[in-house]
This record gives sequence, C-alpha cells and structure tokens, in this order.
Amino acid sequence: MENHLCVTVVIGIIASLVSMALAIDGTATFYTSYIPSACYGGQPQGNMIAAASDPLWDGGKICGRYVRVRCTGPTNPVPHPCVDGASVVVKIVDHCPGCGGTLDLSQQAFAAIANPIAGVIKIDYEL
Repeated sequence: MENHLCVTVVIGIIASLVSMALAIDGTATFYTSYIPSACYGGQPQGNMIAAASDPLWDGGKICGRYVRVRCTGPTNPVPHPCVDGASVVVKIVDHCPGCGGTLDLSQQAFAAIANPIAGVIKIDYEL
C-alpha cells in the first residue's frame, strides 16, 4: 500500500512538472463584443472564448482550439490581479490583429482568472 502511494505521488509530481514545462508565457487583455468572429461569423460560441494575436493566428489554423490560461502576475501597478490558483479554458474564435496581448480573452474568461481592473495581465497558456 505504501509503495502504491509513493508511486502515485511521484507520478503526480512529474505530471505537474511536465504541465508547467509546456506552458508558454504571454499577456492577456479582454474584450466585450463577441459576434461576429473571424472563425464563426455570426454563430455564438459562448462566453469562455478568446481571440488570438497575430503570432498565434497562423492564417486561422488556431480556430476552434481550446487553450488553458492562467494569470501569473501584473503588467501594471494594479497589485495582485490574479485569482489564486485559477485557470480557465477558452475556445479560440477570433483574430486580434495588432492587439496588446498574446490572447484577448472574453471579459468573463478574464474575470475568472484576474481582476478586470488590471486590464492587461501576464499569463501562461497551454495550447
């Protein structure tokens, strides 16, 4: 029984380290007008959505992909904008050409991981 517990703990630690290693650093902003979108036109896709910046867009190949996003810190004087330990999974539904962040999250997705007053936050994300 003790060996089984030790193996389970070790597997959990390794999985956490692999997950952290796959996360990519970036920044996030938020927007409030979700339709129409570059990927789905006038078809609503819910509220847990995001627009991809130019480097991620890749001609629209990222449309429909789900991305896990976590706030890692502030980019401005708003202290401690992150909701501790929170992450959100968003669906890429739009293109954000020239936007100020890596991902432009829906206001609801942003609020799930950070205080919207911050406006822009540091994130890590997994594709």
